[in-house]
Amino acid sequence: MDYLSIIRRPIEDELSDFIELFNRSLYHDNGLLQQALDHIRQRAGKRMRPILILLMARNYGKVTDVTQHAAVGLELLHTASLVHDDVVDESSERRGQESVNQMFGNKVAVLVGDYILSTALLNVSFTHSETIVRYLSNLGRTLSDGEILQLSNIDNEEISEEVYYNIIKNKTAALFEACAGIGALSAGVAEENVDKAKLFGQQLGIIFQIRDDIFDYYDDEKKIGKPTGNDMAEGKLTLPVIYALNSTGDKEMLELANKVKKHTISADEIATLVDFTIKNGGIEYADKRMWDFHRDAQTFLENDVKEPAIKEALQAYLDFVIERNL
Repeated sequence: MDYLSIIRRPIEDELSDFIELFNRSLYHDNGLLQQALDHIRQRAGKRMRPILILLMARNYGKVTDVTQHAAVGLELLHTASLVHDDVVDESSERRGQESVNQMFGNKVAVLVGDYILSTALLNVSFTHSETIVRYLSNLGRTLSDGEILQLSNIDNEEISEEVYYNIIKNKTAALFEACAGIGALSAGVAEENVDKAKLFGQQLGIIFQIRDDIFDYYDDEKKIGKPTGNDMAEGKLTLPVIYALNSTGDKEMLELANKVKKHTISADEIATLVDFTIKNGGIEYADKRMWDFHRDAQTFLENDVKEPAIKEALQAYLDFVIERNL
């Protein structure tokens, strides 16, 4: 099934307007800065987050200039966070191409991320909505808090699902929650409806992150844009390995897990831990948890989405997030 076509169908014109506005916001006459911005624009991704904002605005009313500027602001904030994340994680790739820090160096990457962040705030100010400005500002704080929480988790000997969910609720899930919430806010709906939209967005974000975590156990680096075991190489323990460790209590593997957190694990040891996770049901468990969140998110579609075209698009969005192959 061509999920992406179904998702975009009811907002094709609005999405085109968004892309034009987004691209205009990433223009500068400084040569080096423009080179970096052009590099980022080359691999823009599927625009899943702004699409969610546009669909949610349409669900509760219509897409307005407020919606568009909020969507550009949030996508720029997300883009800035990715540039900074790659510096923190010392990542050399992003979306199948060299990361900004790999191509231009850490100093340029940090400054480019700062420029994009400032541009995000500028675009959000064009909404003339104090509520949306405050929401996006708090989102930036939340994302930073999530990164710091992940870094501080290195010294935390506890390996639990609770810690895992706390981190992703302050990172990926926070972004999707904000997209759904801001889309609803831009349509001027009651706070109760905004809260329902935000919960749906959070559930989407958790599913999205678990699916990403599962990709880390695949062998096809070209297909998924990062090497197998990359999360562990960056010091991250994700849901599949957390389950395998806690369900078996294997002391040898727990020692390897602690080496992951301390960044002292070797490539061979990562391969051993990946193999252990697969053999002990980590992938199957993570997949089951995704479908649990999918079931919960389905409630919003059944009760709070009335227009058939928007319901079909949001259903395809939910199904795509859980079934996507990259």
